Amino acid sequence: MLDITCQEQLLPGDTLQEKWDFAQNAGYQGIELRARGDHHFRARLPELRAALSDGVVMPTVCVDMLHFFGAFDADLRRDAVEQMKSQLSVIAEIGGHGAQTPASYGMFSRRLPPFEPPRSAEEERTVLLEGLTALGEHARKEGVHLYLEPLNRYEDHMVNRLEQAVDLIRAVGLDSVRIGIDSYHMNIEEADPAAAILEAAPYIGHAQVSDSNRFQPGAGHLDWPTWLGALHAIGYTGCLAAECRLTGDPVSAVRSIPAFLRRSGA
Repeated sequence: MLDITCQEQLLPGDTLQEKWDFAQNAGYQGIELRARGDHHFRARLPELRAALSDGVVMPTVCVDMLHFFGAFDADLRRDAVEQMKSQLSVIAEIGGHGAQTPASYGMFSRRLPPFEPPRSAEEERTVLLEGLTALGEHARKEGVHLYLEPLNRYEDHMVNRLEQAVDLIRAVGLDSVRIGIDSYHMNIEEADPAAAILEAAPYIGHAQVSDSNRFQPGAGHLDWPTWLGALHAIGYTGCLAAECRLTGDPVSAVRSIPAFLRRSGA
């Protein structure tokens, strides 16, 4: 059985301790944190330490920033790398496993005018490798992982499929850089999501889950038994982190996720 976690903003409660009480009752094994920019996550350390002392399990953090390490602007790239280094240090301090980030989000799409980004493919590869190397080395030093998340073609133009992430991670050559897969993005980009998981097996370190329509697992048409079966086939032992929108009553929707995933093979 895989551990199922839930992003903190989905859980009812005013404190991490209250959210954790609900999460455990609903069948979750941890809380995935969210980290804004401007070192907001580092400023939360007193809150996070208190939650850890009270037994809250917080294995991973997912970024919630306005720019990322693949930004077109060099200053924004530098800031994103510094923010991510800080987040990696914080998650390490509270005993977590790693931090997940895309290369970019909402910055450019080849599916919308002007269709061609302002950088060449060679320039973009250089930028991505520089950022991943810097973050991977910091993650290695902190004893945690950086999880690179491929996004769908409408949200990022550089890393959309698992094979693209694998190519970059191989070039970086650091075990501290892994793929953070997301079932929603894979549903759009992978011709065969289960086969993509099998092919990328050595590089997968984290998994986020939402259904084909971005709502909670069970609210769409994703083939969960096959998707989860592929994770079991590769011996995946990480978490399944619920990162989704909610349809229906939000509390009932959040409560339904662990039971649905268990019935589907988690």
